[in-house]
Amino acid sequence: MINMRIFVAGATGAVGRQLVPLLLEAGHQVTGISRNQAGAEAIRRQGATALLADAFDRDALHRAVAAAEPDAVIHQLTDLAGADGAATDRLRKDGTRNLVDAAKAAGVGRFIVQSLAWVYEPGEKPADEATPLDFGAEQPRGAMVDGIKAMEDTAAEIGTAVSLRFGILYGPGTWYVPGGPVAAALSGDQSARILAYLKADGSVSSFVHVVDAARATVAALDWPSGPVNVVDDEPAPGRDWLPVLSAALGVPTPGPTPGQLEWARGASNELARTRDWNPLHPTWRSGFAAQQA
Repeated sequence: MINMRIFVAGATGAVGRQLVPLLLEAGHQVTGISRNQAGAEAIRRQGATALLADAFDRDALHRAVAAAEPDAVIHQLTDLAGADGAATDRLRKDGTRNLVDAAKAAGVGRFIVQSLAWVYEPGEKPADEATPLDFGAEQPRGAMVDGIKAMEDTAAEIGTAVSLRFGILYGPGTWYVPGGPVAAALSGDQSARILAYLKADGSVSSFVHVVDAARATVAALDWPSGPVNVVDDEPAPGRDWLPVLSAALGVPTPGPTPGQLEWARGASNELARTRDWNPLHPTWRSGFAAQQA
């Protein structure tokens, strides 16, 4: 991998905070953006250049990307800290549109975007990247799928565009840490703000630790265009992983329930592994426990 100038949108998010140091360690020059001074200062403390810009401020974003003169743009923007699905869908559509236009204006040839591994249509086995997306799903899932489709299509306007379809993110900065909102919800706190399905039923999920998500993002700087599932090795139903998570968080374990969500099938990481991505946490079983360290 040659050293590159990298522009990171979402540098202060859960993945971004892990990603920036990895990019710097790999010898890249990194510019991150934040909407506020506190975020910009956090980026500078990691050793990267920081600029103030909002994904919805088209002109400011164009100026920031132009100033960075990047070889690649990495899009890790979400609005999930406040569990705002509608705002995140808007970011995926309008924010991505602005970021891609700014990248195109600056002559950027490579674009990497954070996507999702649970937007596939229903099926019997873990989905691979050739599986169609779940178009026509009921709301609010339908809006999420449409947002992912719009985001990935917009990103594909760049010469080389990689959509990293992450599994459920856990680890530092996510909802799934000890004392976090998932722990609160499992403890019965009705005010906990999360977008998570926490039933111990047959619905299958795929997870990925934020460090492994960040490592995949660095690796994707050398990958060809297209979607890639970034998940661990063990898709599993809630009746299997929820008791393990609950024990790791020190909260009550939900009782098993019948049924499952039809679309909750998990995802295969075979493609990512053929590209030499090997997760440090190959299963949530050990990954959840590691959060107690």
